[in-house]
Amino acid sequence: MSPRVSIQTQDFDVSAELAALRARDGRVGAVCAFVGTMRDRNGAEPVSAMELEHYPGMTEKAVEAMIDEALRRFDLLGVRVVHRVGLLSPQDQIVLVAVASAHRGESFQACEFLMDYLKTQAPFWKKERTPDGVRWVDARVQDDAALARWGIAAANAPG
Repeated sequence: MSPRVSIQTQDFDVSAELAALRARDGRVGAVCAFVGTMRDRNGAEPVSAMELEHYPGMTEKAVEAMIDEALRRFDLLGVRVVHRVGLLSPQDQIVLVAVASAHRGESFQACEFLMDYLKTQAPFWKKERTPDGVRWVDARVQDDAALARWGIAAANAPG
């Protein structure tokens, strides 16, 4: 069985990841995927590169807890999360969230749930290179509305 979570420096092949997810279970009728890429700016400020860091072991555990919660909420047949760390350039792929289910509704909802959860709760930190220099930024977005629509208070999110 393939792992549900990979935190890695190397790029990922979306087609290969989705094919592997589909191949795990003949009941799969829907696969929904989100691929996040690096933008060349943060708001109005240009960003030439970004370095993502994490705490090995802690980050995987937090993402696994997110997946467990998605499996409790939705009728899923498979989940795969790949998140890159290290030095990234604009247009590089950063994250893949892919879910498989028998029907599209569960797949769409679970993918959005996981991405909202990942973006707001996963322990990643980033260093951005801008024309004004380098700065550290907490990669988690404080988006209480994204969590509230799933019935999760930010302080209650597993981590």
